Amino acid sequence: MQIKTLVASVLVMTSCFAYADDHSAETALKQAIAGEHRSDKNKARDQYRHPLETLQFFGFEPQMTVVEIAPGGGWYTEILAPALKGKGTLYGAHYPDTGEDNYYSRSRRSLEKKLAADPIFSEVKLTDFTPRKESELAPSASADLVVTFRNLHNWDVEGVKQVFIDSYKALKPGGVLGVVEHRMPESHSLETHAKSGYFPQALAIELAQQAGFEFVESSEINANPKDTAEHPKGVWTLPPVLRLGEQDKQKYLAIGESDRMTLKFVKPVK
Repeated sequence: MQIKTLVASVLVMTSCFAYADDHSAETALKQAIAGEHRSDKNKARDQYRHPLETLQFFGFEPQMTVVEIAPGGGWYTEILAPALKGKGTLYGAHYPDTGEDNYYSRSRRSLEKKLAADPIFSEVKLTDFTPRKESELAPSASADLVVTFRNLHNWDVEGVKQVFIDSYKALKPGGVLGVVEHRMPESHSLETHAKSGYFPQALAIELAQQAGFEFVESSEINANPKDTAEHPKGVWTLPPVLRLGEQDKQKYLAIGESDRMTLKFVKPVK
């Protein structure tokens, strides 16, 4: 009887600790999402990007070592950095500044300027990520979570292969790779829609598995059934870019941002 009572107590305590951890992660993310360091313009996109639900789906915890690949202007960095600060580690694996006047160097300099302008980003560590080339995103087997948002279409198939290989190397056994990407309809071929900004979900899963990952599950958190992916200027026809300007603007605003796959993979524990 005493053993049963002890076991029951342990189970209750374990459940409480798990709840506390979940609550801590949710609180950290909610505080970061609501933070004054985020502009109203960026917060307005939460309705399409669902940062809380997306990061919870990937299993985010404030004590993790997280790698964000190609953070761009730092939209997700604004959430990850404060949520991890003081407890975890955030690596931003971004394009290197080669000193040239090109998109990659300008993007790196712009992100560095953003990070230097607010102490909330003081613990972010930038590493060099070069598309289609082997890159050390973070020290080998150091990361609990690697994430990338709406980037696969920029790297073509060979580039995505390399990114997944690099991600596998950066992750600890049991670590998670989280991918969000504009989803190409199954009826479209990559050959004829390569410049559309969308990427096939089945191919993304296949390439991750080739790199050694196990596919855990997908989520429809970031799905948008209004998006047909049939637009004159590809995904950039939709907000926030609205590449057609005022032409059919209300039509595309009514559709909203793109339909997106949200995929979770794990590096096997051998």
